[in-house]
Amino acid sequence: MSTNLTKKFEHLHTYHTDKMSVPAQFFMSEDLLPEKQTFTQVESIAANKDLFFHHTVAMPDVCSKPGRKNASGTTIVSDKYILPQVNDSDPNCGMRLLKTSLTEDNVSPEDLHLLFEQLVETVPTKKLVGTYAPFDTVVDICRKGTSAAIDYFGITTRNETENTQSGGNFFEKEMTRQDIFDAIPRLYLHFAQYRLGILGAAGNHFLDLMKITDIVDPEMAQKFGISKGQYLFMIHTGSGILGQYTMYTHTAKKREHLSQALMVALGRRTFSSTKKETYHDMQKKVARHMSGDESLLTYDAFGADGELYMNARAAASNFGTANRAVIAHNIAKTIKRTLDLDPQMDLIYDLPHISITKENHFDKDVFVHRNNTSRAYGPSKMQHHPVYRETGEPVFIPSSMSTDAYICVGTDRNAESFYSAPHGTGKGKNTNEKTITNKEELFAKMQEKGVRLYNAKSSIVINQDSARYKNINRVIEGVEANGIAHVIAKMQPVSVIVY
Repeated sequence: MSTNLTKKFEHLHTYHTDKMSVPAQFFMSEDLLPEKQTFTQVESIAANKDLFFHHTVAMPDVCSKPGRKNASGTTIVSDKYILPQVNDSDPNCGMRLLKTSLTEDNVSPEDLHLLFEQLVETVPTKKLVGTYAPFDTVVDICRKGTSAAIDYFGITTRNETENTQSGGNFFEKEMTRQDIFDAIPRLYLHFAQYRLGILGAAGNHFLDLMKITDIVDPEMAQKFGISKGQYLFMIHTGSGILGQYTMYTHTAKKREHLSQALMVALGRRTFSSTKKETYHDMQKKVARHMSGDESLLTYDAFGADGELYMNARAAASNFGTANRAVIAHNIAKTIKRTLDLDPQMDLIYDLPHISITKENHFDKDVFVHRNNTSRAYGPSKMQHHPVYRETGEPVFIPSSMSTDAYICVGTDRNAESFYSAPHGTGKGKNTNEKTITNKEELFAKMQEKGVRLYNAKSSIVINQDSARYKNINRVIEGVEANGIAHVIAKMQPVSVIVY
């Protein structure tokens, strides 16, 4: 173990080198610590002087990703700056969990197979046209949030806005149409008309049907209205090309695909923002950081550039939540049509795990950048919610597409992580399982585990094999021990749609 790494408790380590302006807290046991490359990345981020508040955080699923300055599974906090490069380029990539009236007693495996054969079409992974919305509706979703999608599509999911983080609207004030046009090129908004209801072709975005196999905390489970044998839908996706193009426009990040580069270039050329001076200053910064300046791009959290960036981010984040709401709506319609059953879709919670939010920590207002970590407030910070003020904020921790997942709640003992939780277990060798090398082996393994896999057209779908992920039970041990979250129930995947 590195001399720069200090073990504080079994599931908590501090990492601090001479280059780092603040230490990093690794909320995991020694066997879950990442590879050297991730430590190098954590050190490199913290070497940027005078940007950070208190310390940085790494969750058990921390890992490096190609083309990113910052590791996934981290929480970075600043009291002065917005730091676009520490987050992935899909604002409000996140998850939602919906309880249903479906149970192992009222639907059969054959019913579920019939349903998922239909859901492959109604919840597409890779498709040019999804669920259409008029241009004005897209703009209203961006400025008002999920409520605009509810009005247009007639979404009937129970607790749709009540149980969505920020009520499905990440703006703190009423926004005008021009506010949106000032932050996002209209070209992207026109493309977004055709992009709702799509799961996406990112390797780890998914639609899972989960069955509750164990109730760990019966009192909490009763408050959630969940029980053993009940089926729930878990959706993991983000803001799609609207969010990605928008972030690429305002962030110094190399384009991953030629189509992205072309669309961003076209969007910039046709951008008619009335905030021209601010936008041009931001573009000068972006250009400098794209061509030689290796320091982190910063926007003033209290300045015009920070405001414009956060407006763009909030608008795209609103679209991300609305996308998951539309997917849930389409699932409900498919169940009614295919099985002649009312699933009584009821949202437990919808949360982002790529976000930048203004919060108060250690008695100071700061800007919390969660890069594939979830917010996990305890009861004392959820006093606005009629149920979660008693339980804490819901948190979902899945692993691979064939291993157990957990429904948890945040606790009041989690201040050191800025009330953050892992969004999964993260990539890492699971020595208890043999790694598969092709799709035939993957399908056979899934079948052996009793999980039906649908779509799976991507050649890299094998990267979602459970042997490539860290041990979920070890992760959960640390989550409980560190007070990050408390487990309410355990779920098992039954049917999975993934690209």
